[in-house]
Formats: sequence, structure tokens, C-alpha cells
Amino acid sequence: MSSRLMNILPCPDNKFALTNLIFINPYDFNPLPNHILIDDRYAFSVSTFEGVPSGSIFTNSFQRSFAQIQNKRTCKVTPYDPNQDNVNCYIGSMTIEIDFLQKSTRASFEVQAEDIANHFLQSFGNQIFTRGEPLCLYFQNHYFSVIVRQISNVDLKDLSISNQNKSSRNNNQSDIRGILIKDSQVLVTKPNDSRVNLKGSQKNRPPMAIIQPDFKFEDLGIGGLDKEFSAIFRRAFASRIFPPSIVEKLGIQHCKGILLYGPPGTGKTLMARQIGKMLNAREPIIVNGPEILNKYVGQSEENIRKLFAEAEKEYKERGDESSLHIIIFDELDAICKQRGGRNDGTGVGDSVVNQLLAKMDGVEQLNNILIIGMTNRKDMIDEALLRPGRLEVHMEIGLPDQNGRVQILKIHTAKMKENHLLAPDVDIDELASLTKNFSGAEIAGFVRSASTFAFSRHIKGGTTATVNDDVENLKICQSDFLHALDEVHPSFGVSDAELQLCVQNGIIPFSDDIDRILKDGSLFVEQVKNSTHTPLVSVLLHGSPGCGKTALAATIAMNSDYPFIKLITPENMVGYSEMSKMNEINKIFNDSYKSPLSVIVIDSLERLLDWVPIGPRFSNTILQTLLVLLKKQPPKGHKLLLISTTSQKNILQEMDMLDAFDAEIYVPSIKSLSSIDIVLKEIELFSDSEREYVMKNISKEIQSNYVSIGVKKLLMIAEMARQDEDKASKFISTLLMEPSMLANNKY
Repeated sequence: MSSRLMNILPCPDNKFALTNLIFINPYDFNPLPNHILIDDRYAFSVSTFEGVPSGSIFTNSFQRSFAQIQNKRTCKVTPYDPNQDNVNCYIGSMTIEIDFLQKSTRASFEVQAEDIANHFLQSFGNQIFTRGEPLCLYFQNHYFSVIVRQISNVDLKDLSISNQNKSSRNNNQSDIRGILIKDSQVLVTKPNDSRVNLKGSQKNRPPMAIIQPDFKFEDLGIGGLDKEFSAIFRRAFASRIFPPSIVEKLGIQHCKGILLYGPPGTGKTLMARQIGKMLNAREPIIVNGPEILNKYVGQSEENIRKLFAEAEKEYKERGDESSLHIIIFDELDAICKQRGGRNDGTGVGDSVVNQLLAKMDGVEQLNNILIIGMTNRKDMIDEALLRPGRLEVHMEIGLPDQNGRVQILKIHTAKMKENHLLAPDVDIDELASLTKNFSGAEIAGFVRSASTFAFSRHIKGGTTATVNDDVENLKICQSDFLHALDEVHPSFGVSDAELQLCVQNGIIPFSDDIDRILKDGSLFVEQVKNSTHTPLVSVLLHGSPGCGKTALAATIAMNSDYPFIKLITPENMVGYSEMSKMNEINKIFNDSYKSPLSVIVIDSLERLLDWVPIGPRFSNTILQTLLVLLKKQPPKGHKLLLISTTSQKNILQEMDMLDAFDAEIYVPSIKSLSSIDIVLKEIELFSDSEREYVMKNISKEIQSNYVSIGVKKLLMIAEMARQDEDKASKFISTLLMEPSMLANNKY
């Protein structure tokens, strides 16, 4: 049977409209179809009526809205046999959502979910329905609007349920359809803001489905947090899916609070905001912590009470049938600091915490609220707020792993790929491996940076920047992402610039000891990475000043290829008070615990401790901080390598600090003329003949082959001599005047 272009007419009265059928003239089709497709997409069941003008169809307003023909005069009508698409064309289970057609209607009577399901089956049996389709239902002298929320079809041969989402057909909303039969199970729900007093039995699903039936995690645009989402769902929402009668028999209350904590940029705020999309609940109330505070007396506490006012009112009216109210606090640490720890004299902070505690778990307990708090500083939150019954689910949102970074990169490049702007050479897996310790926000910035490199290729130079004519060929290439790595660096990554400064001259192997030290260092790196027994290893490099301890420590750290490498130096803490130094050192250690593998290089311990021989004097506050942190085991699943340097090992011995280290490595200074010769050859200061002349003259002036000079001092002398016209003579005279060389000088 062929398609026909037919006129669209409204139903003449409610008798036709309430049937949910489309009416056709009995002479327009031969044979008469049971179902039709409108515009080759929207399926409806039909009936005949001789009063329909030939070439026309009777439709109600719900059908016209759903089929998007409300403003059309004609549409394409095609007879449709559901069996031609799928043998599983009969509905096994179906979820419908009901509400009063007139929103102002008051719920003066109870509606039993089972009764309305039976009435629905009797009224619309053998009709075809599509997911998302609206219709009107007349029940108990009231008009209800109905929306088909979910359909699962059944194979009548083996009676096995098969969700059409998994079929080979497209997942368009218009494709998920089926025919309602007498054995179909109709499950009734209602919106959370509905006035319908719906009562459900244990045979039925709860009157309010918490999770959206067509919810998919990928729709949230959040990557790398599948495990966290699963844990949050189990702890906070699983009990809310079951009927209130079952939960009441268990004698438990729903989870009231979740605390999301972790480094900045890892997706805490995004996750909390997107949770509302996966829930069939009221729109969440989102408030930033500082917004609660007010300069007027009592107003801050009043702001807290206002957040809970609507939930309290509904819970008094409907009890456990009340809808879920979600309140999201961003920057929770701004208003919920430890009580008694503020010195502002107003007591406002403590009062806000007390008010929040009273509302969450006070005398009049609410069972229809869910509080989601977010903070970067869990340690600052008042302990009473973190106990069970309040913010009892503590979920750390950490840095994404390899798979998480792949997901996040795919999310941020999805538009590029969809619009064919992502070059074929872009390897997402490789980029994920190159972005270790990047947070979600930093990966987003990384993708933006890569796009700017692509833009720059299509911008004309000159005094005015204009776009080239070949802008249609714009592609984001792998090279753009690799260039972006030089611009975007993770906060919890490698202090590359500082480490490079420590090894400006490279490592010169002037003796076998240097190779031994680097090899031992690599063994410690592998021990931390591979051993299950030593998640924390601390190593002390000691030796005379200028012997290259810092350069060796930095080289070992950079060669480790760990994703987190930080340098603690006295230079970075100039002007800091003792407390500021302690807080900064503690912060770096805490940051290292967020990475699976970390290296911390602590340079010049004696300088960091403010030790001076006159007095003597040192900072006991910093000493005690380091003694604790050097022995503190990282959290489970995290590993840490500590490399420290000192020129005053004997001082550390007196401070009882040496016991905090697992190993000690002695770094020697230059002890022989042959070592000096190796250094001069490496830095290419002289030609071979000049170097031979220099070494011959130096050996004449000293009593033996034994010398003692730091490699740092030797390099400084060499670079100074390089500026002189007679650099050989200048180098010899300057070197022999060094105090460490004078002892061996004949004169």
C-alpha cells in the first residue's frame, strides 16, 4: 500500500480525542490498516469513521504535538505493520508518568497505581505506543495527562523481555515503540512536582522514579568518574528506588548528605551540578558557600533556613511520599569551618554551622533532602558535619587515571570529531598517556590550547590579523596537541623549570662514583614503583658544598618519569615565617599523596632548618614537621620517593634526623687531577693541546695528584676563564688560588 498526502483535522469532540486513535475514512485505504506512520516516523493506531472527509484524518492536540504537525495543513500517511521492523513488537512492560491535565487541580482523593494501570490497559489495549508519546486519560471523573516514559518489548514465542535500546535499529525516540497487549505490565509514576496523590503497591514500582529511565552517564559530559558515580548511586540513591513501605520495614533512613572533596579542577562541581540531570527530581538548589554569609545579625542563619523551607513544607504534607529536594553547597569550607576556631568575635561562623546541623539532623528530621557539599579542604570542615546521618558519604574526586583521561579527551574532542575537524593522526590514547596528573579542567585547557595552534595556521600575518581563505580546511592535528603540552602544565605535575635550573650544566661523570650514585638512585626509583612493601623510600645525599648533590638529586627525579615531581628549596621560601614554611611543606606533601607515584626533592636541609653555626640556631618547628612527614606513609595505592640533600650531615646527626632516612649516599668532590681533566674535556673550554698544557702546569704546582674541589666551583672558574683572552693562564692562576688547592701548592 502506498503513502498518501492527507489533510489534518482536529477531532470533533472528546469522545474521539480520548481514544488516542487517529480516525480515517473507511474508503481511503484498501485494505484498512491497524496502524499508520505519519511522515514516515510517528506511529499511531487508527480507526474508521465515515464522518471523516475523504483524504483527511482526525487527530487530537497530543498527537499533533508529538508528530510535530500542529502547524501543518497536510501530512504524509503510510499504512504500517510493526512486524515488518521487529518480531518483538509487543510491549512486555511499560512505564507511564501521570499528572493532572489542569495543573491547578487539587488532590482531594487517592489514586491507586494498580487501578490506573488496569484502566489504562482496558482503554488503550492493542494500540501502538512510542517512548515519549503524550496522551490524555479520563479516570475517576478527572482528566490526566500521560507520558510514555519507557518501553520494553516481549517476544511472544519465548516470552523473553528485550529492551529495544539493544536492538539493531536506531535509538531515535520514534523508534522505541510497541503494541500494548492484555499481558503487558503497566508501571505508573508521577512527576515530583505533581499534585496527584498516587499510592503504589509492592507489585508496582514506586510512585516516583528517582532515576530518569533514559539516563546515560555519557550524556553528563563527565569522564573518568564511573567508579565514583557508582559508589554515590549505591550509597545515596539505591534505597530511594524501593517503595517507601519496604524501606520502612527495614527501619532505615535515606542518606542525607554527600561530601565531594579533592584537588581543584577534578570535576566536583560539575558532578554535583550534573547529578540533577540523572534524577527525576526537583531542580537542585545550588548555592556557593560565601553567598550564605550576610552582614546583618541573624541573616546568615535565616539564609540556611530558607534553603530547607520548601522541603519541610512538603514533608509535613506528604511524608515519605514527598519528592526529593537536593541542596548543593559549593565551597562548603567557607561556611562550615571548625567551630571555635575563628577569632572574628562575631560567632557568625559557628551559628551557621549549628543551624545547618539542626536542619540536617535536628529534632524534626527530614527524610526528603539530599545535601551535596564540595570542598578542596576537607580538613577544615567541622567534624560534627561529617558524621553518619549528616554528610556521611565522603567521596574523594581525585586525578583521573589513564582510562579516565581517555574518556575526558573524547568528551572534549567529540564536537571536533563530529564536525570532521579532528585530523586522522590524532591519537587519543597517546595523548592520555602524555597528560599524566592532568585534572579534568586542565585537560579541557589542554584541548583549547591545541585548537589555538590550529587557528594560528590559518591567520594571515601583518599589521592586521585576518583569516586565510583556506579556513574550511581547518584541522586539529596531533602536532597541535604536542605543542599544547609545552604550554599547559598540571598543577600536580613536574616542576620542570625548577629542576632544569638545578642541572644547567648537566651531569659530568668525572669519576665512577657519579655513575654509581645515578644507578643507585634509579634502583630506589624502581623499588618505589614496583615494590609492594616499600611505598615510601627516603634517601639522603650528603657531601661537601658544591659537589653536585642538588644536580644529582634533580637528575634522579627527572629520570624517574614519575608524574608528580616537586622541589622544596630554601630559595623558594625566602621571606616566609616558620608557620608559612611549615604550611607550604605540608601542602607539597599532601599534593604528592594525590598522585599514584611522586618524587619530592628537599634541597639543602640545613638551610631549610635555618641552621647557623653561631649560636647555634635552628627552627625546631620546621625540624619537627620534616621528621613527621619524612616518616608518614602515603595513602593506600600511592607511593612516594623522598630525595634530600645536605652539606652538614653531622648537624643532622645532632638533630636526630638521620634516622628518618632509609638510605644515605655520599657524593664526593673532585679528588684527582684526572677528574679535573675529564671536566675540562666535557665542557670544551680548551683545545686538546691547551688542555694538556693546563694540566701539565697544574701538576707542577701541587705536591701530589690529590686535590679537593667541588665540581660547582670548578665550573665557575672555567666559565670565568673563558671570558679572558689568555684563558689557560687565567684558569691555572685562579684554580691554584682556591683555598682547597693551596694546601697542596708548593708555594
